[in-house]
Amino acid sequence: MNRQQEFVLRTIEERDVRFVRLWFTDVVGSLKSVALAPAEVEGAFDEGLGFDGSSIEGLARVSESDMLLQPDPSTFQILPWRGETEPTSRMFCDILTPDGEPSPADPRNVLKRTLAKAAEMGFTCYTHPEIEFYLLESDRLGADGGPVPIDQGGYFDHVPGGVAQDFRRTVVNMLESVGISVEFSHHEGGPGQNEIDLRYADALQTADNIMTFRTVVKEVAIQQGAYATFMPKPFTQHPGSGMHTHFSLFEGDTNAFHEPGAQFQLSKTARHFIAGLLRHANEFTAVTNQFVNSYKRLWGGGEAPSYLSWGHNNRSALVRVPLYKPGKGQSARVEYRGIDSATNPYLSYAVLLGAGLKGIEEEYELPEAAEDDIASLTSAERRVLGHSPLPSSLHDAISMMEDSELMAQILGEQVFEYFLRNKRQEWNEYRLEVTPYELHRNLGIL
Repeated sequence: MNRQQEFVLRTIEERDVRFVRLWFTDVVGSLKSVALAPAEVEGAFDEGLGFDGSSIEGLARVSESDMLLQPDPSTFQILPWRGETEPTSRMFCDILTPDGEPSPADPRNVLKRTLAKAAEMGFTCYTHPEIEFYLLESDRLGADGGPVPIDQGGYFDHVPGGVAQDFRRTVVNMLESVGISVEFSHHEGGPGQNEIDLRYADALQTADNIMTFRTVVKEVAIQQGAYATFMPKPFTQHPGSGMHTHFSLFEGDTNAFHEPGAQFQLSKTARHFIAGLLRHANEFTAVTNQFVNSYKRLWGGGEAPSYLSWGHNNRSALVRVPLYKPGKGQSARVEYRGIDSATNPYLSYAVLLGAGLKGIEEEYELPEAAEDDIASLTSAERRVLGHSPLPSSLHDAISMMEDSELMAQILGEQVFEYFLRNKRQEWNEYRLEVTPYELHRNLGIL
């Protein structure tokens, strides 16, 4: 037994923890949980906890349903929203096959494989997500048939006595109490829309943090009589919720994206990485934007990027290089703005990093940076400048992903095939649905 496992067992005893929740995700990123009695934790460390993988989306076929949950002791935390009456903790788990091998269907393992490839190339990957979401009065629709926001605030608004300020403060304190550092928080552009930015961490820890973040946000909302949603575009007339993520690669203690004196201080490694993101973006958009509703955000305006482009401090570009701060070369990074906050972070970070690494391996050439507001250009101007569109629907994104050898390689055959099957089913269900738009537009005139 290692020191981390010993620490967990000692803390469980000293804090009189009554329940230990083992967390993992299915292929689309839904959080799954099983509560373990404290007496069983040592056995779970040694042998794993058996469960029926065929009952979880995409993990296993019925003929090979036996799976094991292996708790990761480094992720142990007491859950503050459960209170002190019956203290409850959680650990994230890796999913193993019965012979103890990592399951190829485990999203966490997909990201681990990509990070291992980065390590073989000499890189450590750090990420920093800006997570947007809407705070609503409830999960019920209002009189006009749409959701009801908790306030009418706008970007950076300070709403005196507003629910959102107390809400964000409680969320930040709770995140800090489970070891998740927050950089800042504020009201976003839409009514009831909020953003909380997490500090830099390695990509696996960030993905774990995002899953915890979503849980904390939803738990605090319930406590305060509200409802939080990470739906990409809950309102037609207001901005969608994205999860812009900053990436940087380090070689030891050196930021591999920084080169003093180069254009925008960007190294060749950074330029190849960006080129990889742009070349393969259409192939991975089904992963980073996995729902029918995701494309309402991408094509709904509000600074959501819709075209393949990059720019220096250009917020209309798909990939943005933030303004360089003199003397802070270690902070050099690139920001991918296409991803939405409902994504499976393990799979999304795997495909984004994998595409960037492919660009580095193959030394992809980076096109010229976009200087204009890309959305304001005409279609002809965008064509001349090479700004091709992202997929305009989940159907288009699926079609582009299923032809991608790189995505099949990064995700692995089982995740690749199941993910596509799940998304095809979602599209087919949507395609058959008669929407309120059709009824309002056509029922009275046709």
